[in-house]
Amino acid sequence: MSTLLLLIIYIVYIGLGLPDSITGAAWPAIYEELGIPVSAESAVTVIISLCTVLASFFSAKIINKFGTGIVTAFSTLLTAIALIGNSFAPNLFWLCVCSVPAGFGAGAIDAALNNYAALHYKPSQLSFLHCFYGIGVAASPFIMSFALKNEGWRQGYRLVFYIQITITAIAFLSLIIWKKISKENAEEENFTPKNLSLIKMAKNKAIRISWLVFFSTCALEFTCNHWGATFLVGSEGAAKDVAAEIVSLYFLGITSGRLVSGFLNKILKPQTIIVIGYGIVGIAITTLFLPVPVTVKGVALFMIGLGNGPSFPNLTYLTPHYFGKSASQSIISSQMAMCNLGILIIPTIFGIIAEKISIKAFPVYALTLYAVIIISTAIYMNCAERNKNNA
Repeated sequence: MSTLLLLIIYIVYIGLGLPDSITGAAWPAIYEELGIPVSAESAVTVIISLCTVLASFFSAKIINKFGTGIVTAFSTLLTAIALIGNSFAPNLFWLCVCSVPAGFGAGAIDAALNNYAALHYKPSQLSFLHCFYGIGVAASPFIMSFALKNEGWRQGYRLVFYIQITITAIAFLSLIIWKKISKENAEEENFTPKNLSLIKMAKNKAIRISWLVFFSTCALEFTCNHWGATFLVGSEGAAKDVAAEIVSLYFLGITSGRLVSGFLNKILKPQTIIVIGYGIVGIAITTLFLPVPVTVKGVALFMIGLGNGPSFPNLTYLTPHYFGKSASQSIISSQMAMCNLGILIIPTIFGIIAEKISIKAFPVYALTLYAVIIISTAIYMNCAERNKNNA
């Protein structure tokens, strides 16, 4: 039964990834048809990110009250509603309205399933779980590309909606399994979930530093996501189509890193995998400074994804290990909120730097983020080990 539930969680995680990349793939067609500025995409992404942050912050109480299964099912439904809503959008205002359920749904799913997987499954399974997210993220642009060649972007949203509503149905049908397993877990486990306030968590140094770790790790991931292709074109002279292909390999690097991590988790501790991954990232960022061909720098971006990809699932797995099962839902919810703040703020800041100074600042910016990651992770693990030993 537990294995069946894990399979369902994998499927739901594909659904978590599907909406995350579809807007970017569809936007060139959307803004032309609706007659809105190309920069208006920022309004859509900001609303999604803000709602995701809010959902992450407040999800712990809702999850502890209603259960992971119910929250997951209804949150997946919210993202499906957002997708079908976008397919009928007559203007920018409608797109912004649909961004609200998209953001709230994504934030709640992320917080709920990450904590559940960290509590009840092995670290290898958590890494594999995030591979399935990568499948969802990679699938949407391909589906949208197919639709754009045939019936247009609205049909692209509808095709993804059909997949998402199917996943929603699976999530609701699985509530029977969730109920049975939750009952079994309650009989076996000897802890009661705690709803920790943000103020109380902020008083714990280890939790505060963990926020910086999650913030900076996701900030680096999405800065490379948003600006990698532009750097290759504007600084290294790559053709636009070549740069787009290289950045698609960056996503492959993230997914591959998490897949490899899933196998390595069977023989290595999560902390060791994180350190190895960060070592790979350091070598890759250094390569961006070297006078090497653009293809080599493309490989460096792939390696950043490969090294940084395993950090998120392994860091998430360590949260109940360091702080206890009772507090993990509240803490992981806050960590997911910090991830989304990093995704919202840091790539945007680099956009301003690229415009006002130069896109060539990308390697320096990446190196700065990397330094923050290394220092904060070292402090975090040291404080968290002391926190665990003193608990």
